[in-house]
Amino acid sequence: MLLVALILAGMVWSRLAYWQVARHGQLAQQAQAMYRELVPLPAIRGAVFDRNLTQLVVNTRVYSAFVSPDQISASQRERVANGLTSVLGVDRAKLMTTLNSGSKFAYVARRFSTEKADQLRALKLPGVGLEEETQRSYLPGIAPGTTLAANLLGFVNYNSEGQYGLEARYQKTLAGTPGYISSYRDLANREIVLGTHTHQDPVNGSDLVLSLDANIQYAAEQALAEGVKRENGESGSVLIMDPTSGGIVAWADYPSYNANDFTHTDASLFLDHVASDVYEPGSVMKVVTLAGAINSGVIAPNTVINDPGYLNVGGFRIYDWDRRNHGNIDYTSVLQHSLNVGAMKAMQAEGHDAFYRYLQGFGLTKPSGIDVAAESFVPPPSAAQMADAQYATASFGQGIDVNMVQMLAAINVIANGGRYAPPHVVERIGNRINPVMLQPQRQVISPEAATKMTAMMEQVVQHGSGYTTRVKGFELDQAGKTGTSQIPVNGQYTLDVWASFVGFLPAQHPRFTMLVVVRKPHAPGSDRDWTLNDGYIVAGPIWQKIAQTLVVDWHITPDPR
Repeated sequence: MLLVALILAGMVWSRLAYWQVARHGQLAQQAQAMYRELVPLPAIRGAVFDRNLTQLVVNTRVYSAFVSPDQISASQRERVANGLTSVLGVDRAKLMTTLNSGSKFAYVARRFSTEKADQLRALKLPGVGLEEETQRSYLPGIAPGTTLAANLLGFVNYNSEGQYGLEARYQKTLAGTPGYISSYRDLANREIVLGTHTHQDPVNGSDLVLSLDANIQYAAEQALAEGVKRENGESGSVLIMDPTSGGIVAWADYPSYNANDFTHTDASLFLDHVASDVYEPGSVMKVVTLAGAINSGVIAPNTVINDPGYLNVGGFRIYDWDRRNHGNIDYTSVLQHSLNVGAMKAMQAEGHDAFYRYLQGFGLTKPSGIDVAAESFVPPPSAAQMADAQYATASFGQGIDVNMVQMLAAINVIANGGRYAPPHVVERIGNRINPVMLQPQRQVISPEAATKMTAMMEQVVQHGSGYTTRVKGFELDQAGKTGTSQIPVNGQYTLDVWASFVGFLPAQHPRFTMLVVVRKPHAPGSDRDWTLNDGYIVAGPIWQKIAQTLVVDWHITPDPR
């Protein structure tokens, strides 16, 4: 008997040791959780301002309604359903299904106004609760159903997570860190006075100040929408940059969407064509090619070449756009008339290795690093892997993929005295300057080469295809280049094009650099004459209208001559 008693006692003591020692921590946490109440303290999401401190994004108070069906008696369900339906306009049949489910919690409607919340409170419906939330509110755009700069800013979903654009890229910065209050309550939900309290204050998100100008953004969206519709285009984009800082002044897409109503938006409209899409830039690339060749000393603006209208490269015959024999012609005229043969001969004169190094220097072989979410990038083959024909077509912007930010930053090298200004949208984060603005700008080409290239681009506006972009008063003081590039589908070029124009003014002391791209224009009459879809006809007038607004709004005057 003694042995049995000892064995039983050992078993009891073993179990006691197990529960009180080995499982002590876990059991203590479970017991604590039964009485602990954790009340979250949400952080306030940071606001977003333009360069003039116009608030682009604000936080508004909204409410969500929920029901606890297990707390609503059968006799009260009709009254609850009638009240919720009358105020919130929800589907009554679905609501009754929820009320009859006996579940503990279900949302009825999300994110509605304070006025509707007050109406619900007045009804005093049993088992119905209100949850206060904050919602991002964005400024209206140029047309009903759109908000300003939607494709740049993105939006915030119902889980307070930034989606697309700046809201996604700066999610942690904008969101801040939530806090909490922790206390203990008994089973009757009364606070235990002697219990411990923990309080952690929230850390609010930081505000962002952008380089964007809301007035110019609005004008860009308006001109773009009108231009794309006029030319029967599939879509279009505008990007405007401050030449000296690399700050983005406007970032417009058409068609766009309403960031205040993202749940009812076709998801395809969320795609940002400026940074999240690539295209073949076409003849705009000739600025990069000729600038590199000038900087290398192998050509000058007045260097004369013979252009028979085609060039045989790597087993392929590659033509000028007009397939005409242009005879002896200098490089200023090559750019003015956008001749492919001239671009190819300039590339050959400097050599493949040098040409590739200039692609790198102008920022076309790596992502731009722009501070928005989801920048798309398609790297070119390495210098050793590119075939002769690939070098040839890349010199005039076909067979090479870039995004608009990369391309505008590259052209901006000319406007910025040969220096590469890192593109960015955010200038201040809270009280801190965006570190990208403090980076030294690399010298890609000499100031002298940039000056020569600028003079050649002036001739494009004065005597070439850039005539459609002339701004009154700046006819002799603006620089630009057209681009028209065929769109490939399944490895074959189609008759659809990207039509573009890039330029800056005043030519000698630029205040802005702007790129306009229209995708798949089908201009009236282009079924008979495909040249009506060219960049100077499609994109040029859009560029001109926005530039005119900039001149007036920013009080830009021509340089004295």
